[in-house]
Amino acid sequence: MIRITREADYGILLMTILAQANGQPRSAATLAEQRRLPLPMVSKILKTLARAGLLISQRGAQGGYSLARASAEISAADIISALDGPIAITECLTDAHDGCSRQDYCEVSSHWPRINHAIYTALQSISLEAMSRPDPSRPVRFHSLHRAMTASIVERPV
Repeated sequence: MIRITREADYGILLMTILAQANGQPRSAATLAEQRRLPLPMVSKILKTLARAGLLISQRGAQGGYSLARASAEISAADIISALDGPIAITECLTDAHDGCSRQDYCEVSSHWPRINHAIYTALQSISLEAMSRPDPSRPVRFHSLHRAMTASIVERPV
């Protein structure tokens, strides 16, 4: 199963609140309370997003966090990359990877970059603006490949 970390998931949730705040700073405590998340984790996520240049941190009584640029200019890929590191579906696609000892014998290694690029492109195409305004009339449903294959086998006439 391919999953983003809890931090990236929470980061997107927090960023959606800031996208809806129309530039008004929100404190870490307010954000934690709104999303019912632990304050220490929220603080850590917000600091990481600020270091990545996605948020601006303002000190003082009226301070807090706000978006560093328009929500339409921030993608899901930007947020996930800031919190989880580079988006790479396999270890051999990361910059830190020096080479795979199995690469000479791997028949699929040439396909992973294309698959990874498709995932990255999909995440890059979803803006924070779109994520902050979900369309409740169009829920996304994922179906198990096993279930779909079983159904097609059962439904085939003999």
